[in-house]
Order: sequence, then structure tokens, then C-alpha cells
Amino acid sequence: MSVKVRLSIMMFLQYGVWGAWYVTVGNYMTAIGMQSEIYWAFTVSPIASIISPFFLGMVADRYFSTEKVLGFLHIIGGVAMFISPMFAEGPLASPTLFIVFLLINMLCYMPTIGLTNSLAFNHLSNQEKEFPIIRAFGTFGWIAAGVLVSKVLGADLTSMPLKIAGILGILLGIFSFVLPHTPPPALGEKASFRKIIGIDAFNKIKSKPFYVFIISSFLLCIPLSVYYAYAPVFVNSSGIENPGFVMSFGQMSEFVFILLMPLLFPILGIKKMLLTGMFAWVLRYLLFALGAPDQVVWMILAGVILHGICYDFFFVAGFIYVDKKATKDIRAQAQGFVVLATYGFGMLIGAQLAGYLFNGMVDASSPDVFKQWQNFWYVPAVLAAIVMVFFAAMFKDKEVEKLEGAN
Repeated sequence: MSVKVRLSIMMFLQYGVWGAWYVTVGNYMTAIGMQSEIYWAFTVSPIASIISPFFLGMVADRYFSTEKVLGFLHIIGGVAMFISPMFAEGPLASPTLFIVFLLINMLCYMPTIGLTNSLAFNHLSNQEKEFPIIRAFGTFGWIAAGVLVSKVLGADLTSMPLKIAGILGILLGIFSFVLPHTPPPALGEKASFRKIIGIDAFNKIKSKPFYVFIISSFLLCIPLSVYYAYAPVFVNSSGIENPGFVMSFGQMSEFVFILLMPLLFPILGIKKMLLTGMFAWVLRYLLFALGAPDQVVWMILAGVILHGICYDFFFVAGFIYVDKKATKDIRAQAQGFVVLATYGFGMLIGAQLAGYLFNGMVDASSPDVFKQWQNFWYVPAVLAAIVMVFFAAMFKDKEVEKLEGAN
């Protein structure tokens, strides 16, 4: 089996593991009467995102080959995920223990995102051309997992997606040991707290537009978390069948727009790309809000399909901007700092806010539940709009604009 085939299978399983459970867990928790705890299931990922850089920087990058770390983490995380339903329902039911096992899984899973990327980069001769193709298999994996658990098995409201995710994780863990050998990238280097979390890179860049970008990205991730936690629950409560499958339309859209980005970047430039992504989040929430009272299917579906613009034009474009701002020696640190600020602290605050809003504003037994959903979605729409206006007014990077003009 060639290296590229093995890397493609790795990426397919890597994101299939996440996609199998992440979209359906909110509906499962609602079905078993645990809806008030949904936001905790979406808090574990940001917590793991905050902790994982320390594990990577202190341990994985210095002492063990990448493929072995990947293997052990996926096996441990897969076992934790597979047994987590034992604590969701039945004689051992405990919401706290259920969330703890999800946390154990994500503490193992989140470091593997960076590990799979670095392993792939190490074994590709032309990274810019080859990596996007390899990474696309990850999107396929997420979509395939959603189709399997929702459309094929119809298991949105059951514990089966969690068990499938666990099995896929264990399989990927075993498969990892036949991946190309990748020695620890920082073998012999001294660990630095400032370097690991990216503070040095943040200080070295010293750019007002970059600071505006970081602040805007952090703030936007707060209302963003509402979508990840509660859009599947909203889709299901609106009477749309196979909500997990429907949510995968977002990843299909993501794949299409990431292919269009190279064509649009020279036309729009970084600021307009980021603003387009921010506006898409505002529009998505408005579509959900306006479509909620009468369960207007096309509005709800349009809000899901906007995910391609929402994700690619904000997150992917943002990583490209950071790449342009940072010099080669601090590029990895700078990207790590952005991930910590967004996927970590931004999403952490956002998940907690989402839970507070949902538990205080939406009552599934109320005859006015869809009016409540409408008011619920207006909140992240307003928050995202405020961030968008702030970014539009404050962000102007002449240095990057010159680079774009030169290209």
C-alpha cells in the first residue's frame, strides 16, 4: 500500500471518527432526557483544544514517533467513546460520568488533528498541491459517517453513533501502527511554555491588524458555538428527517467552496473574504430565526448549506492570513495561538453561553417552542453582526494588501 493511500485512509478515518457522533449527540441526549446537559458535550472539545498543545509540545513532539502516539491515543479515546453510552442510560446512568468519558475521548482526539497533519506533511514531497487532496478525504470521512449513522442506519436518536465512533477510533489506532515512520519532530529541543502556546509569535508579529483579527476571531467563535451544539437539535425538532444526514450538507458545501477559494482570493482579498465568512454566519442565524416559526424547510436547509462559506471563508481564510503575517520561524506557533484563541477559549465560552441560552429560552414541551427557537437564533445573529461591524471598521492591513496586489 502506497504512502499516499495510507495517508488518505488515515484522514478518512480521522474525521469519520468525529463526524460519526458530533452531529447526533445533541439529539441523542434530548431523546434520553438529558437535553439540559447538551452544552457540556460541546464544552469538552474546547477544553481539549486548550490542553492538547501542552501534550503535543511537552510529550508527543519530543519523545515518541508520531504514528505510535497517534495509535495509542486513538485506541484509548475509542474505548472511552465506545463505553460512554453505559453512563448515558440504563442502571449506570450518570450525566456527569457520561460527559467525563466524552472528555476523555476528546483529550485523546484533539491532539491527533495536529499529529495527522504533521505526519502527512512529513511524507509529501509537494505539500501545497498534495496535502489538500489528502485532507479532502477527511471531509469525505465526515460526510460518510453522517450518511451511515443517519441515512443508512437511522440512528440519530440512539447511542449507536457513539459506539460507531468508538469502533472507528480503535480501528484507526490499530491502522496508525502501519503508517510511515515519523520520528519526533522536536527531539532534543527544550520545551518552552511561551513557545507552546504561541505567545512569542504573538509578540513578534506586533501588528494592529493582526490583533484586530485575533480579537475578532475569538469573539466570533462565541456565537459560532451555538450552531455546533444546537443546529442539529433545531433541525430535528423542525420535523426534518435524518438530521445527521442533513447536517452533512454543510460539509459537502465546505468541500465545494474550498475548491473555489483559490479563484476567489485574488478577486476579493483577505479582508473581503473574512467579512464574507462573517456575514454568512449572520445570514445563517437569520435564516434559522426567520424559518423557525413555520418550520420553513428551505430556509433551514439554506442555513446548513451556508457552512461552506461560513467555515472556509472564515477559518481557512484566517489561517492563510496568519501564514502571510508570520515569518517561517514562528508560523507554527502563530497558527497554534489562533487555534487556542478560537477553538479553545472562544468555543469554550460559546458552548457555555449556548447552554445558558437554550436552557433559558427553549422549552420543547411549550406550544410556543418555535417562536422560542426564533428568539434563540436572533441572539447569535446579533452577536455575529456586532463582531462583523467591528472587524469591518477596525481591520486594514496595508502590508498584506500590497502582497495581494503584487500577486
